[in-house]
Amino acid sequence: MILSGKEIKKRMGKDIIITPYDDNQLNPNSYNLRLDNELLIYEEMTLDMKKENITKSIKIPPDGLVLEPGKIYLGKTIEYTETYNYIPTLEGRSSVGRLGLQIHFSSPYGNVGFKGYWTLELSCTQPLKIYAGISICQIYYHLIEGEHENYSDKYQNNKGIQPSYLFKEF
Repeated sequence: MILSGKEIKKRMGKDIIITPYDDNQLNPNSYNLRLDNELLIYEEMTLDMKKENITKSIKIPPDGLVLEPGKIYLGKTIEYTETYNYIPTLEGRSSVGRLGLQIHFSSPYGNVGFKGYWTLELSCTQPLKIYAGISICQIYYHLIEGEHENYSDKYQNNKGIQPSYLFKEF
C-alpha cells in the first residue's frame, strides 16, 4: 500500500517529517523534493570500491549548470526527512526523466527509520542544464508489515551529500 497525499499530510509531524514542508509540493500519492545548489563530483575517472574516492564540491549557479553525459553528479534534496513505520521510496519526476535525467542508479527504496537528506545520483543521456530549487523527485511511503527495527547504518543522520561508503564494508 502507498499512502495518498492526504494521508502523507495527516501523518506529518508523527510518522513522517519533511522540513521544510510546503503544501504546494504535495501530490495525490507523493511529495515533491527539490534539488539543493551543491553537487559532488568524483575527482578520478576510475573509482575503487575498496577505497574512499575523492570528491570535490561544485555549486549550481543561479543561471544553471550543464551536466555532461558519462559523469556521476551527487546531489541532495533541500528537504530533510524522517520516516517511521513506513518505507520511503524515491523516484524521479516524469517531467525530469523526459529530459534524460536519472536521479538514482540503485534501489529507490529507503529504510524505515531513515533520518537525513536524500543523496541523488544524477546522470544524463545528453547535456542538460539544471537549476537549484527545482522539484526533481518524489517521495512515496509504503506500508511495512511485521516487526521491524529502524535504520541505523552509515548514512543515518547525514548533514549533506553522501558519497559511497562501500569501502567501510571491506
